Amino acid sequence: MNFNYSDYTQEDLQMLYDNSAEPCLGEKKRNVEQYLQLIIHPIICFVGFVGNSLVILTYALYKRTKSMTDVYLLNVALADILFVVALPLIIYSEQSNWAMGNWSCKLLRGVYSINLYSGMLLLACISGDRYLAIVQARRSFRLRSRTLIYSRLVCVVVWLLALILSLPTFIFYERYHPSPSEFISLYDNETFDTPTQYVCFFRFDSNSTARLIKTAVPSFQVGAGFFLPLLIMSICYTSVIITLLQAKNFQRHKAVRVVLTVVLVFLACHMPYNVALLYYTITMFTPQECSHGEAVELTMIITESLAYLHSCLNPLLYAFIGVNFRNHFRKILQDIWCMGKNYMSARRTSRVTSEMYLSTRRSVDGSNNEYGTSFTM
Repeated sequence: MNFNYSDYTQEDLQMLYDNSAEPCLGEKKRNVEQYLQLIIHPIICFVGFVGNSLVILTYALYKRTKSMTDVYLLNVALADILFVVALPLIIYSEQSNWAMGNWSCKLLRGVYSINLYSGMLLLACISGDRYLAIVQARRSFRLRSRTLIYSRLVCVVVWLLALILSLPTFIFYERYHPSPSEFISLYDNETFDTPTQYVCFFRFDSNSTARLIKTAVPSFQVGAGFFLPLLIMSICYTSVIITLLQAKNFQRHKAVRVVLTVVLVFLACHMPYNVALLYYTITMFTPQECSHGEAVELTMIITESLAYLHSCLNPLLYAFIGVNFRNHFRKILQDIWCMGKNYMSARRTSRVTSEMYLSTRRSVDGSNNEYGTSFTM
């Protein structure tokens, strides 16, 4: 039987003891998890941090959020950058025995959950905005003329919904040390070292609450965090593709490829993990062989890392794919290069030159590109 001590209450442990013959050590799972945490996840976090920081920097210094898509893209970048900041802190806390205490357990896991939900729902909002802009262009003119009002309101609703869906994580996650009696009662005829590490996981006072929350939380994650955005994106982008194909224009056909790329990358990154999570949820309280349980957990660990990769790809798929956004990004690189040259020159003369150059450049760019939008198709 596959055993994970953080998944069970005292009543579960006694029931497992009555039916278990041999514990599952999960050595392969721990090795794979450690490899991903120490090598793969830091790379994902670094690339995601750089890409999303450039998006935020571009909006903050060079481009005003004039369209609904711009507002959504900025919020997606914020969600992704909070995610890639929270993930290494979670990994560090796990490696350091959650030394920062119970508050770090609740806060880091809660922030992780909020950004998971908000990021996925905001991608659905972007697909809805593309539907309005392309399929319902005439009908949605008045709505989109009040861009900042509606888009900001939608973003507030998304973040609040993500917070509500994450409340069980804030409430039931705790840093705790499994009691030695749990392991003695389970393995009274075996010789095992009692774990000395703290865990940060769900902890409940009753068996009924444990079963309810442990079933509800992953179910909502799969439903509201994946299948709902996927349904919205499928409906909206299918209508967009049909409309673009009817236009019979080269640029429109190029836009169809962009839409298909966005959807396929979304599916490739998130579908495997959510299918594995759904299967794990259905079979959570069913007795399993060690090999089968370990295979399921290994699948979840690997596919979860694949889902993390989407935070790196979002800037490329949504922001940098737009012509206007790429132009602003080029200006960032040019200004950084010119600022460096002027700084080297200023060491011999004065620092005034670089400051005047940046100020002039920013004002000129703002006046010429004030109404540009990202994700241009």
